[in-house]
Amino acid sequence: MVDHTSLEEFYKRNSATLPDRIAREIGHFNIFETEKLFNKTDHTRLMPYSRRAYYKISWLRGNSRAEYADKVIDVKGNALLFATPKIPYNWVPENSDQTGMFCIFTADFFWPSKSGVLLDELPVFQSGYIPIFELSDEQVPEIAYIFRKMHKEMESDYQFKYDLLRTLVMELIHYGQQLQPVPAISHAQNASERISALFVELLERQFPLDAVHQRLTLRSAKDYADRLAVHVNHLNKVLKEVTGTTTKQIINHRIGQEAKIMLKHSSWNVAEIAYALGFDDAAQFSNFFKKQTSFSPSAFRMEGTIL
Repeated sequence: MVDHTSLEEFYKRNSATLPDRIAREIGHFNIFETEKLFNKTDHTRLMPYSRRAYYKISWLRGNSRAEYADKVIDVKGNALLFATPKIPYNWVPENSDQTGMFCIFTADFFWPSKSGVLLDELPVFQSGYIPIFELSDEQVPEIAYIFRKMHKEMESDYQFKYDLLRTLVMELIHYGQQLQPVPAISHAQNASERISALFVELLERQFPLDAVHQRLTLRSAKDYADRLAVHVNHLNKVLKEVTGTTTKQIINHRIGQEAKIMLKHSSWNVAEIAYALGFDDAAQFSNFFKKQTSFSPSAFRMEGTIL
């Protein structure tokens, strides 16, 4: 299945030292200058397509391509990228001149937090969006200042530097959320939005599927309605009002998205993928996938193209 990259693997791959004290006492945080990190190593600058065991915010400078979930995004010039452990991605620079900075951190770096923020509730870390934003010439100095401030503080002896670093990370997050072209940055404000948010959380909780014996347990609108303790008609009505899409369409789209990820980035055969995604057999899965993409699973895998 899709690889997972741990913090230890990240540091080993980049010939960097994992700061044990940070990991043990306050969760993990670190910041890097892209060109200096890669210049220390002999490997290529291609990173594996995988889910990380940490969050990452990157300031990218130069032309590159990002594969995020089942989408490919061409990045031109300066951009800001947000990555979460929930969604696999990789980043491919178009040349060796790519520069920039990035920070990595774990959820427990923010816990306990005075603000009580849960990272996965923030829009830039939620599924269903592509949190990669090109920056204007006016925005670049603002982003550069925040990253360079973090880098400076990381090397300082200031007693409360990690509190300051948390503040700077949150400043980056809020900067990205101002750029994000999605509605409802605040938490759900009414019962319908609350049910919709719980449905999405329940849907996403089923992924990723990492072992062949795993299988989706919630496949139909009724399955989700029963788990949420609401009538299926009410769930259908709420989701249609909030998202403009039916429950079945949302479920099928997410299963189709995961199918494309598994076909492109795993060694599982079609029958194993079909079973994991809750289909009775490979033929049923093939019919479903064709309706979603116009490709058969085998043809999609051979094409090697993310739609």
